[in-house]
Amino acid sequence: MKRTLRLAMAGGGEGAFIGAIHRAAAALDGDWRLVAGAFSSDPERNRRSGEMLGIEAARTYASLDALLAAEAALPADERVDAIAIVTPNHLHAPMAIAALEAGFHVFCEKPMALDLEEARLIAAAAARSGRHFALAFTYSGYPLVEEARVRVARGDFGRIRLVQVEYSQGWLSQAIDREGNKQAEWRTDPARAGLGGCLGDIGTHAFHLAEHVSGLKVQELCADVATHVPGRRLDDDVSVLLRLDGGARGTLKATQVAAGDENGLKLRIHGEHGGLEWAQMEPNTLTLRWLDRPTEIIRAGGPGLAESTLRRLRTPAGHPEGYIEAFANLYHAFALRILDSAETASFPSVEVGLRTMGFVESVIANAASDTKWTKLSAE
Repeated sequence: MKRTLRLAMAGGGEGAFIGAIHRAAAALDGDWRLVAGAFSSDPERNRRSGEMLGIEAARTYASLDALLAAEAALPADERVDAIAIVTPNHLHAPMAIAALEAGFHVFCEKPMALDLEEARLIAAAAARSGRHFALAFTYSGYPLVEEARVRVARGDFGRIRLVQVEYSQGWLSQAIDREGNKQAEWRTDPARAGLGGCLGDIGTHAFHLAEHVSGLKVQELCADVATHVPGRRLDDDVSVLLRLDGGARGTLKATQVAAGDENGLKLRIHGEHGGLEWAQMEPNTLTLRWLDRPTEIIRAGGPGLAESTLRRLRTPAGHPEGYIEAFANLYHAFALRILDSAETASFPSVEVGLRTMGFVESVIANAASDTKWTKLSAE
């Protein structure tokens, strides 16, 4: 009989958007049960959060340090298996390192850290501890993203020539970061968000999706970084030219000031014989276009899907699955790895974290210099 894993959460308390998403995703397949947490640095908000979530008062801890010490002292069949870190970026590295060194697996929000050096410290801690580390690059969990990856990998389109990815939002078109919006405040604060604003928040998603589906690594880039809202301290608009493995070329556009746009993540990949298109706001459709035959529309749950795609589906065709289900696929894959299951599935891990942080640093460096092309290095 499969064991249900025990999860603790750092951050994500009362009023937090992403904490609720993590909890719903972790619970969806019955792999995880939330049993402990340090949900807020505010004692009263922390207490209320624990009560709301049905957590025992004794396991609603005042801090992550208190959580790690108390849980490590429990018998192995009672203590938590993993810590979900759902805090602003500046806390990712200290919390992840502490949790790994205390012997717990870690599922961390993206980006991995404030900068590449912090990401390297997390990677080193994971290697020393032997614990698993996962990152919440959610969009790789969508079934038809997996289908796209499989079709590219098996050569359906021939050698890949073009990779185009766009992530367009409009929610930061006004100066809401200076008007009390807490989600905007920390995302535009260099001390809490890191080197990149829009770049770190959604540009990293676009970068990961492009590499994940194409199977190609970005080797060099040429970037333009802009801040359109006066007084904002981090970027809100980024454009990047990409040179990838094998001579492929790409473009990456990430913006949070496209007024009226919602969550417009789109990917197009073209090879010698045809190409594909996928959009996050219509995630159950994958479009294939060919030089020598009619366009194909692939639907989630429909015929002809790869086995690894089918394992990511939960409902019959025509019953839409979305963001939480994609997120749940990552938590399920993480659970399989921890349990050393014969069934395997992938999730974004340390290597992805290092590459995405290397991407952020390379974009910032290139945009600030007179150099046309900057080599991406995440070693």
